[in-house]
Amino acid sequence: MSTDLRRSDERFATRISWLNSKHSFSFGGHYDPANIHFGLLLVNNDDIVSAGSGFETHPHRDMEIVTWVLSGSLVHQDSEGHTGVLYPGLAQRMSAGTGILHSEKNDSWRVTGERHDDPVHFVQMWVVPDERGIRPGYEQLDINADLERGGLVTVASGRRAGKADAAIQIRQQDATLYAARLAPGEKVTLPAAPYVHVFVPVGRLEVEGSGVLAAGDSLRLAAADGQRVSAGSDGAEILVWEMHAALV
Repeated sequence: MSTDLRRSDERFATRISWLNSKHSFSFGGHYDPANIHFGLLLVNNDDIVSAGSGFETHPHRDMEIVTWVLSGSLVHQDSEGHTGVLYPGLAQRMSAGTGILHSEKNDSWRVTGERHDDPVHFVQMWVVPDERGIRPGYEQLDINADLERGGLVTVASGRRAGKADAAIQIRQQDATLYAARLAPGEKVTLPAAPYVHVFVPVGRLEVEGSGVLAAGDSLRLAAADGQRVSAGSDGAEILVWEMHAALV
């Protein structure tokens, strides 16, 4: 097994008036040929967007995009007619396929509720699909009840065997995303897989054989064999990708 620990302050950063974004991989104007992807994961963006602002309508193509909100709310709208207000514990997937336009904004009062000044904090992750040129699609499902029971919870998966309980389905049979809201000291076992990506957006996590990860840190494990992890004294929220293939 090989390990690659990436600290929060090593990430690329995009900071403008309404956005504070940290990129685990090359993204936009940030490029490092040695840090383009890990396994099938191309994007792991850790975003904070101010109230009333966000990403205006823009295109995507041939990508499976999973968005996970940590705090606040985010409005999704796309050219296929889907509208959704994303909040913590809501699993959401957009398949860009042959092409889709969408926007993501922190303005949920346009859809429901009262105006607010709260920022939204979310992680957006992109994986390549099994097949190009599929029909665009969208899916969301609240999995808060599963998260409250503890342990790793399947958020999204395209694996054909053993992952029938995945909250949402992605068009990538070699990838599964898990999330966990760990109580202080709670322990879980990471999946054993050729590629495992662990990201800690909130809290602190101790990983067997790799030390402590703080908020914003990530760990890339190749030939992972099921390491044990435990949350720090304030708990932790973690996102874990299990991948059985990699981009060449």
